[in-house]
Amino acid sequence: MSNDDLFASAPSTSSGNYDASSIEVLEGLEPVRRRPGMYIGGTDERAYHHLAAEILDNAMDEAVAGHANRIEVALGTGNRLTITDNGRGMPVDPHPKYPGKSALEVIMTMLHSGGKFSAKAYATSGGLHGVGVSVVNALSTDTVVEVARNKELFRQSFSRGHPTSGLVSVGAAPNRRGTAVSFTPDPEIFGDSARFRPARLMRLARSKAYLYAGVEIRWRCDPAVAGDEVPTEAVFQFPGGLADHLAEQVGARECATSQFFTGKQAFPGDNQGSVEWAVAWPLYSDGSYSYYCNTIPTPDGGTHEAGLRAALTKGIRAFADLVGQKRGKDITADDIMVGSEQMLSVFIRDPQFQSQTKDRLTSPDAARLVETAIRDHFDHFLADNMERGKALLGFVLDKMDDRLRRKAERDVKRKTATSGRKLRLPGKLTDCANDDPSGTEIFIVEGDSAGGSAKQARDRKTQAVLPIRGKILNVASANAAKIGANQEIQDLGQALGCGLRDKCNPDLLRYERIVIMTDADVDGAHIATLLMTFFFQEMPELVRRGHLYLAQPPLYRLTAGSKSLYAMDDAHRAEIEAKEFKGKKVEVARFKGLGEMNPMQLRETTMDPKTRTLLRVVLPQEYEERAGTRDLVDRLMGKNPEHRFAFIQANAAMVDDEVIDA
Repeated sequence: MSNDDLFASAPSTSSGNYDASSIEVLEGLEPVRRRPGMYIGGTDERAYHHLAAEILDNAMDEAVAGHANRIEVALGTGNRLTITDNGRGMPVDPHPKYPGKSALEVIMTMLHSGGKFSAKAYATSGGLHGVGVSVVNALSTDTVVEVARNKELFRQSFSRGHPTSGLVSVGAAPNRRGTAVSFTPDPEIFGDSARFRPARLMRLARSKAYLYAGVEIRWRCDPAVAGDEVPTEAVFQFPGGLADHLAEQVGARECATSQFFTGKQAFPGDNQGSVEWAVAWPLYSDGSYSYYCNTIPTPDGGTHEAGLRAALTKGIRAFADLVGQKRGKDITADDIMVGSEQMLSVFIRDPQFQSQTKDRLTSPDAARLVETAIRDHFDHFLADNMERGKALLGFVLDKMDDRLRRKAERDVKRKTATSGRKLRLPGKLTDCANDDPSGTEIFIVEGDSAGGSAKQARDRKTQAVLPIRGKILNVASANAAKIGANQEIQDLGQALGCGLRDKCNPDLLRYERIVIMTDADVDGAHIATLLMTFFFQEMPELVRRGHLYLAQPPLYRLTAGSKSLYAMDDAHRAEIEAKEFKGKKVEVARFKGLGEMNPMQLRETTMDPKTRTLLRVVLPQEYEERAGTRDLVDRLMGKNPEHRFAFIQANAAMVDDEVIDA
């Protein structure tokens, strides 16, 4: 083939040109308005209230740093929220790097600006990236900041991230100090019907007061907005911290121990942090948990939660050994944690979170620091009062017995489900060795090539592999007869062992986790969509119970010298190249599919529980009713192509143009 042939023009599939003019450079706060989900997790009600949390977190950082002891949260008419603290106040002097701009204006209008990148201004803080208040400013129609410093009051206003006035002095303020931020979220971003929920805001303010005993949080709400939902005024201050919170939550319920396990401990050395905890074991409870880092809620837990689990589990096992209870060695973390009421708050320097919304703490040292701090206290809690320790041990052993009994019942059901018939998939299903479903998982992969790599990469004890051929039948557009006759669906149903539709019994499921593992490309996404549609329609209870997962294989391997890292997509690749390989020549290998990865790479990146990432597919019952999930699946995957075409037309503008490798 000649060079002329190689570079000959291919037929154009688009009327647009892709040249330098196609490359946009977003400046200032425009990226926030274009992609708010990157900064606040979306544009739904949760993201809407995340704006309030960002401002309140800044005020709490001032309190934790010892510069403020009072915060006010005020919700007015017109959906306007004002949060005020009596801390040091934002700096208002000219910024040395940006002539003509005050430090306040820089903070409000530029991403990654703030005083929390080092420990000079804040030893521990919830703000890390310098984006919180500027994101709120970008997503608000009208923001006004007032700062009282050195007995003088300053004010500046903004709209959608841009200043609408200069920083001006509005007079003397001899009895005032601190910062007040008042803002109204932008309906262009969140929709005309979006509103702050007074009860949700008040719960947020109240929870912050529990997290730091030295702060008083005042709540005010305009009567026209409050209605009968919340009081118009309230003051929250809890000298006992989390212990007060737990006592209020447990109320009069009887617990395994009359005394809660509570405490607070500073971390040793130069960590400049601390941990506070409160745990109770009600006799009849579904349990609850509240985890925080630097006053930021971390609903998905993380490394600090792992430290708490380790401390309690090792402590109760050691106590069992102390009193001669040999069965204590079989106690697991779930036996002591499930059904308990847990509250955990850590303050650490330079915390690492999974995302900007900070739902999960990933700081590696947090687990060790928390476990070490809590373990000694828990040992004393159990041994200082032997009757209390024995009461808790007996409670936990009862939990263990319940767990083992349920396991035995599942084992019987598992044997019943497969007795008399070896699975008729000898050439396809490669089963795991364990008979107990607990801890096992089945990987559904596309094609024999990917299946071969997965079989070599798996843990033979707990991981099974089922290759399927091509794209599975779209069950949303097929009748029952066609579904029943499809070989791939028959194989899948037999492998899982729990039946389909009205005959589906989740208790007979042969694996704890079902993992869809497809290539990291468009075809892989299509196959994963078809499989999720299958489980949604044929086995919805498995999805509701949290058995279905999506694997996250990488798209690239980046190598510079002896160092290799994996990137999930183009954005992750750019981030790694900028941070990990800056200035180095990087060799980039793009995986065309799972079959191209050698077993060691596949295990390390996608299958090993220690290093992989899994996404759980969730389907709460209320989502089916409120969000119209079933209707959405029918429209996008059903028989009528006009519905899909209408959806594409309505949403195409939200999709970035991509250059797809041939």
